Amino acid sequence: MNAPHERSILKQQAQEHLQARHWLQAEEDFKQLLAIDAQDEEALLGRAAALDGLGQFDALYEIAEHIVAIDPSSAAALAFKARALQKLERLSAATIANDQALLLDTNLGLAWINRCGLQLLQQKYPEALRSALRATELAPDDARAWANKGMALYNNNALFESLEAFNTCLKKESDFLLALQMRGEIFLRLGRLEAVFNNARQMLTLYPHDLTALTQALQATRGLEYFEELSELSQAMLQTVPDSLFAWEHLMRGLRALGKFDDALDALNHLLALDALNVRNWTFKADTLYRLARYREAVNAGSQALQLDPEFPPAIRIHEKALRLMYQRKERKPKQKE
Repeated sequence: MNAPHERSILKQQAQEHLQARHWLQAEEDFKQLLAIDAQDEEALLGRAAALDGLGQFDALYEIAEHIVAIDPSSAAALAFKARALQKLERLSAATIANDQALLLDTNLGLAWINRCGLQLLQQKYPEALRSALRATELAPDDARAWANKGMALYNNNALFESLEAFNTCLKKESDFLLALQMRGEIFLRLGRLEAVFNNARQMLTLYPHDLTALTQALQATRGLEYFEELSELSQAMLQTVPDSLFAWEHLMRGLRALGKFDDALDALNHLLALDALNVRNWTFKADTLYRLARYREAVNAGSQALQLDPEFPPAIRIHEKALRLMYQRKERKPKQKE
């Protein structure tokens, strides 16, 4: 492996893995190179990029510090250090390291991506947009630059331009979760429910348990009246968050819309176990029992709703309807023979 030719082949392979975002393979290749020469700055920076891709920010910080110790003028190492510190929520230290990187190299794309990210966290949205524009000029193939630009535009209330930036980001990395989530949020704000639904399905294919994807999918299916999907997605969310009021409510609504009132009643009982003071859910329970022709129980549930809010019109109506049919049934009941 010490032969220069073999080492050159390994370096080329490592860079190819890095370009293809095969982070584990890239890191393994760079580790092999560093086993040959622990001071190889190119291999150290390559391993830093792989660790960044893997989200191993403690290890990224350590290797960035190691590179800076070898070469204090390495702008790339300082930018990696800043990124690690930002992800480790040490924002002041991240800002200092990133400013040092930009002093050394004002054309370093990663440093501008970092600066934009830090400004977004600090809610400095106009400044973040300026940094994002610079980042996309210097690193046009880096999906993070476009995601940051999308976030900056979104927070400057430029929804259509933000959507365009997130779409560009997803052309670079089709599985970029933040871009998918934000695209769904923009579609929701624009009232494009079919687009929200399709985007959420794409997200859930990649990230089956992502709560943002499930939430957006439920909002879309409810608005579109896709009740089968509403029930299925609610159950999927409950597998991850068993006590989610949001999921139980949407499951109940989906089941009621499908005419599955026994199952809807079970969902309502779960809801009321979690939130016993919700007048709307007591009213839904009264209505569901009414539809099951369980009028006495419907009256009791309606009474519970009216105790919480005596002026709530839907509760008043269902209580009166259930009470009337309960008495009608009682009157029709044949008298027992003496």
